[in-house]
Amino acid sequence: MLSKLQLESFDKELRERKVQIEKNLDGTSLELTALRGLDLNDEADHASVSARTVVDSAILEQQRKELAEIELALDKITKVTYGVCEMCEEPIGFARLEVKPFARFCITCREITEKEHN
Repeated sequence: MLSKLQLESFDKELRERKVQIEKNLDGTSLELTALRGLDLNDEADHASVSARTVVDSAILEQQRKELAEIELALDKITKVTYGVCEMCEEPIGFARLEVKPFARFCITCREITEKEHN
């Protein structure tokens, strides 16, 4: 079971990461809009912008997923269910939460879910 101080620390860390991701999403969205509006002169320019757009879109998608996970973790803190595995309902180890504060599963259950998705 996490202490009140540990929960407050994770809450603060998650909120700071949420703000950073929201800034990243806004900035990347503006960049993509600007890239789409460029008047490109040759195929090399088109290829360069296209490759960058694909990479930026992939980053945006990953950041959106992380943001959703963070929002879920913050909701769990509010509901006092943070740090509990969604599968086995056992506590998620502190060390795991330190590495991934929005973890939804303990290590054992995470491995099971990854095997099911592959």
